[in-house]
Amino acid sequence: MKGMSIKKARRIAVSIRGRCALSESIGPKLRWAMKAALSRIMLSAYSARMTKTIYKICPEAMWREAERSGIFTGAPIDLADGFIHFSTAEQVVETAAKHFTGQADLLLIAIDAERLGPALKYEVSRGGALFPHLYAQLEASAAKWVRPLPLNADGAHDFPELEA
Repeated sequence: MKGMSIKKARRIAVSIRGRCALSESIGPKLRWAMKAALSRIMLSAYSARMTKTIYKICPEAMWREAERSGIFTGAPIDLADGFIHFSTAEQVVETAAKHFTGQADLLLIAIDAERLGPALKYEVSRGGALFPHLYAQLEASAAKWVRPLPLNADGAHDFPELEA
């Protein structure tokens, strides 16, 4: 699927979608598998065209260790899920509110998504939105910049200006 055009992905998607809708006899498991294949095909075509800068919220001590070693292997949730979680500029404030409210000593790391190659996948997550997930270790040198993520008086984080 690497290098597949969006036009070709759409043709395949229409074919699979039609088979899922028209065939009652295939059973729910096969129908689910066909829909999952459809999602993978469409996402593979769109992933390379997504945002150029993605963001990681990380405890400062964890990121500083990654800078020393040159590699970020992930936070505990990343290791448990098998990929490193990122957010786009449109998602990162909500990510902070949902998962990091009240936590001090955090950093916001802006990552050059183009440097991550095919290991970066955009997958459906919270609210049906496509979130960037890295299925590899992250080279610390992929960081465009690293900035503190201070707390304001109500426990929310103050964000710097974000790049899309």
